[in-house]
Amino acid sequence: MKWLQATRRKVRETETITRPRETETITRSIIVLSLLVKIETEEMALQGVRLLFQKLTITRSVPKIVENARGLSVLSSTVQKHGIYNGRLPIVCSASKQKAISSRYQEVHSSAVFQMPGVVKPWQLTKYTIRPIPMRRDGGRDPLTGRITYKRRGGGHKRNFRMIDWHRIGPADGPPYEEKVLAILYDPNRSARIALVAGGNKKRYILATMNMQEGDIIKTSAKIGRMTVIANEGDAYPVGAYPIGALVHNLERIPGEGSRLAHAAGTCAQILRKAGGQVILQLPSKRQISVSEKCMATFGRLSNEEHNKRILGKAGRSRWLGIRPKSGLYQKKGGWAGRKIKPLPPMKIYLDPKAKGTRIADV
Repeated sequence: MKWLQATRRKVRETETITRPRETETITRSIIVLSLLVKIETEEMALQGVRLLFQKLTITRSVPKIVENARGLSVLSSTVQKHGIYNGRLPIVCSASKQKAISSRYQEVHSSAVFQMPGVVKPWQLTKYTIRPIPMRRDGGRDPLTGRITYKRRGGGHKRNFRMIDWHRIGPADGPPYEEKVLAILYDPNRSARIALVAGGNKKRYILATMNMQEGDIIKTSAKIGRMTVIANEGDAYPVGAYPIGALVHNLERIPGEGSRLAHAAGTCAQILRKAGGQVILQLPSKRQISVSEKCMATFGRLSNEEHNKRILGKAGRSRWLGIRPKSGLYQKKGGWAGRKIKPLPPMKIYLDPKAKGTRIADV
């Protein structure tokens, strides 16, 4: 905020209006117009835009704010041509409206509203943790513009984010890495259940299988032996180590990438055949893919297999899940609510315009 306070102090020295608190767009408009109005060449406009977005102060030589918004066109063309700023451009306000707002609000508040338009700080996680993290959902709005892009999303219960470890990395030689299942938990962000496992001094979340229980020991290994492995549910091996016909989930597409396939509740992929270092699998969508035999996969079917058979029971439960209703235009209507929107009847062709009922056919 120091650069903004210095900027406003410089603008006050050039006898411009600097005390509005109506909206953030008014303060930005003062700076933009002070930089760009009455600038003739494109090079000077480009220099002024860079000066603004590099958070520098305004000098005494900058022209004062004027009634018209001539500098806005220079700003728009320069920014779009050189790609300096990808967010929304500020709204320009004339000097007469600045005076009215300044006289109405004499007190100036320096708060967090003075931000560049459209800039949203991304949500970043630095290290892995099993602690549930508070998560703010977008509600169907674009994170940059703030406009609604999907109308059927919004509301619902608050959710906490649980970090799932998608990398089941085990030793290539020697005994497999063993972990113990501590708890089977519910995760509101996915349909399958999750399991809290611990091995050594590390805890992490993984996807729980259908028959996984507390106290089970799961194994992880990257070794492909001459014989196929006899795995239990929750064990992770390369797909080349499983026998043909095995059901797996949490499947990698590229070795070391992390699992990307078969994450939904009750789903699994089936190993069909092996050929030349590749393994052909059938996904839950019945699509067949070929991946390297070194790609990791977890044995068994995912938990909560009855998820696709659940009945919500009422419209309010959809709102609990953050699902907003469809447009009321095409919903079923009774006699009080009006008629249902139906398609028009087919066009009729008549043989003779003067005769009635001489229809040839319906199109």
